Amino acid sequence: MQDFFKSIPHKFTAQEEALIKRALAFAEKAHAGQKRKSGEPFVNHPIQSAIILGRIFPDTSTIVATILHDITEDTPTTQAQLEKEFGREIAGLVDGVTKLGAVRLRNSKDQFYVENLRKMFIATSKDIRVMLIKLADRLHNMRTIEFIPPEKQVKVANETLEMYAPIANRLGIGAWKDELEDLSFQIVMPKEYEKTKALLEEELESRSKNVKEWEKEFASILRREGIKFNEIRGRVKRIYSLFNKLKKYDNDITKIKDIIALRIIAKSTGDCYAILGIIHKHFQPVPGRVKDFIATPKPNGYESIHTSVFSPAGKVFEVQIRTDLMHEAAERGIAAHWFYEERGKGDILERQPGWVKELHAWQEETANNPDEFLESLKIDFFQDHIFVLTPKGDVKDLPVGASVIDFAFSVHSDLGYYMMGAKVNGRMRKIYDELRQGDVVEILKSKKPAKISRDWFNVAKTSHARAQIRKYLAEHDRGIIGRVRELKLPSLRFFRKR
Repeated sequence: MQDFFKSIPHKFTAQEEALIKRALAFAEKAHAGQKRKSGEPFVNHPIQSAIILGRIFPDTSTIVATILHDITEDTPTTQAQLEKEFGREIAGLVDGVTKLGAVRLRNSKDQFYVENLRKMFIATSKDIRVMLIKLADRLHNMRTIEFIPPEKQVKVANETLEMYAPIANRLGIGAWKDELEDLSFQIVMPKEYEKTKALLEEELESRSKNVKEWEKEFASILRREGIKFNEIRGRVKRIYSLFNKLKKYDNDITKIKDIIALRIIAKSTGDCYAILGIIHKHFQPVPGRVKDFIATPKPNGYESIHTSVFSPAGKVFEVQIRTDLMHEAAERGIAAHWFYEERGKGDILERQPGWVKELHAWQEETANNPDEFLESLKIDFFQDHIFVLTPKGDVKDLPVGASVIDFAFSVHSDLGYYMMGAKVNGRMRKIYDELRQGDVVEILKSKKPAKISRDWFNVAKTSHARAQIRKYLAEHDRGIIGRVRELKLPSLRFFRKR
């Protein structure tokens, strides 16, 4: 237990420490006798996952939920027992992680499907802390993936690369995103990984001496100019990131200028711009290579200034300038907001990323209250959407209140026109019944066209379903009018005039 607390750079209160110790003891007892594929005790996995999470988000309830996240799925412990022992909040987080286990990536290269799956993952989480737990869980599984069969390794790595790494990126957690990508890349494309790694190592060998020289020279220049700074250090491009960039430059590594970059950690935002001016005063900038992500942050909230300059020897290198808060935000993402608020260091997300505003609609700034911030982590961006599944696992994005009718037409128009009934989660349901988040829907198809009435139109919520029903009704009405003329019945115009 002492090793656990030493692994997380945070000072817990006596009450918080007691709760975590109780969770560790509870998990060890519940998982007693269970082994991982590596042969080690199973409880090591939730404990290591909790340490991974605690290092970027040392919230006691979230750490405890991470320690307990496999309890209800892999032991006889029930959700009710967990709630009685640890309270509704922690039990609710564990339940959220368990439900996320149903969101799986099947073998599909359809980007629309993958994006919908990510949306469903987010919507199913309901609380960003659930996503953080699941990401920490996946990161530890990826670190120990060598103990599972090779074919399963590929499946898990593909899922990580397609779903988990992009979500870590969406949350702005650069440290997790980078590691998840590199670990997955090594398994999914081993030859490409080794080739890219060798290219990187060769390039680093020739540039590493230059980096040390640049660090000293920049430090000397900034001191002479009277600019204080926290740190100057080199940053090496990650293997998967380099692989993707090489594809854009015909695999010519000499065209990539940011393999190694200098990262200057400034004292303030004003100093970031002052340092940029000083760098351009002493080194010739590369035209068009200045990117101001402070004035215009990336969608995930990333803030920094990037510029590329020529060294005296004619080499091009990149410089990244940011404050320590911006750096923590780049590493910890959304978790950094809580981390710095709790320490009274001010609002790290003054310029809130657009996706954050949309995703969980922060109702108000939570200047000095971590509890209020945790409450604001509840996701309501998707409150007007539900995600339902076909029996094969395809995800359909529908509005709240959508019925079986909407689902059928979202799969295929013919399925709607020939629908005779449906099974939802294995049980027979009416076509007018409203669907709920995560339902698995199977449409029962008839050999003959269905008799579509105007009631269908009134029940349908999606524009696509309503358009298809309107089309059917219009054609059906035209058929009646034609039959009236064929039988030489009184004109409908006559009746309208009367």
